[in-house]
Amino acid sequence: MSRFLPKSLFGQTILILLVGLLISHAVGAWIYAGARERAVRAIGGFAAAQRVANLSRLVDEAPADWRPRIVQALSDPTFGVALSSQPPDLPLSDAEGAARAVEDYVRQQLPGQGERQVRAVVLQADRPPGPFFGPRPFGGPMGGMPGAMMRDVMGPNFAAFGPWRGLQVAVQLSDGQWLSFTTTLPQGGPSVSWQFVISMALMGLIVLAVSVWAVRRVTAPLGLLSAAADRLGLDVTAPPVAEVGSIEMQKAARAFNRMQERLRRLIESRTQMLAALSHDLRTPLTLLRLRSEEVADPAERDKMLTTIGEMDEMIAATLAFAREEVRAEPRRRVDIAALLASVVDDMTDAGLPVNMTPATPLSYDCQPGALKRALTNLLDNAVKYGKRAQVAITTEGKAIEITIDDEGPGIPESELPKVFQPFYRIEDSRSRDTGGTGLGLAIAQSIVQAQGGELTLANRSGGGLRASIKLPIDNIHRS
Repeated sequence: MSRFLPKSLFGQTILILLVGLLISHAVGAWIYAGARERAVRAIGGFAAAQRVANLSRLVDEAPADWRPRIVQALSDPTFGVALSSQPPDLPLSDAEGAARAVEDYVRQQLPGQGERQVRAVVLQADRPPGPFFGPRPFGGPMGGMPGAMMRDVMGPNFAAFGPWRGLQVAVQLSDGQWLSFTTTLPQGGPSVSWQFVISMALMGLIVLAVSVWAVRRVTAPLGLLSAAADRLGLDVTAPPVAEVGSIEMQKAARAFNRMQERLRRLIESRTQMLAALSHDLRTPLTLLRLRSEEVADPAERDKMLTTIGEMDEMIAATLAFAREEVRAEPRRRVDIAALLASVVDDMTDAGLPVNMTPATPLSYDCQPGALKRALTNLLDNAVKYGKRAQVAITTEGKAIEITIDDEGPGIPESELPKVFQPFYRIEDSRSRDTGGTGLGLAIAQSIVQAQGGELTLANRSGGGLRASIKLPIDNIHRS
């Protein structure tokens, strides 16, 4: 189930807002439907009570011989009226408060209020009140009368017109006869209409649109901060992050900028220290070289000069590695296949056994000088320790891959994670007899990582070692 949920903060926030919106709309619709049904029932009960009171006054004021015809004319399938000399036998009421409200209202509308007897019962739909209980609900409720006025007229029991469906009322006339009324009451009708659904949907869309805009505005600085973190891994001198957004985002951006500034100062301090150390070491090395040239024994002199040269080379390589010159080079678009071919051609012209599989032009945004140096280091290692190098460049998935295969003995599996450490050398294949300072792979890895890529080494099944450079495909532009 969790795999279908959004993973981003923006998606999760929108999902939370959407769920909350749906729940609030459902609760609001339920409250609205209940209130509407109660209002319709109350208005229907008031209309029925008002009609009973008006008809009771009409029949009471009419001559005795007119009453049967009036009663007959007033009766219909939804509103039954009967005249009798004895009080009707009314069933027990299921809503005493509503019955009392009807009795009080009808009694107030008749002359001689204190002497008139009025009886009323309200019944649920499964308790038909009598033979005149019609199959259809009583006609539409009265309109135009506000609830406050109805409460003033009906008294405090107005709200008692609750979930009842049938009404029976018996009113004693001035001459002692009883006028009985039987009717049905409105049930509220459908609680949800298409107009209601459309209005709720429109409100939901408006709230959702505003929420999407607001959440995107709040979370946008997070994307900037994430991009800045990726950029910092490639270039510590990148521009600082804009301190915008909410207070929390501004604090996070400010802390990020302070961290970047501290890192930049740390690297500059380290570089300056190593540059000074390199300068101080080269002075005595120069003196040693001059004194070595005065040694009479040629063999000893050559050994001393070789050792001094190795030390000078190590100092220069260490200084270049510390300065991380690859980070200072501007990025530009180049044909990476042509760049690789130029490195191969240079080494071939130098008489080294390096071959390249033909490749189509492929434009790529990178630091070409630094990337060329990394490729040169890897090809030089392949030739030096693996006899020959075979180079290929392909696109695969979301990356381009440059592979360099050699025919050497490979590297023990336990040593593969260690060879990228500065100054680490494998004694069996990387000794001082073959040259090198142990920084070639470390520098190559630093360069590739600065391009946003990854450098890996793996032993081939047929023998030899494969160096693989994978660069992100976002920077690729096919020619």
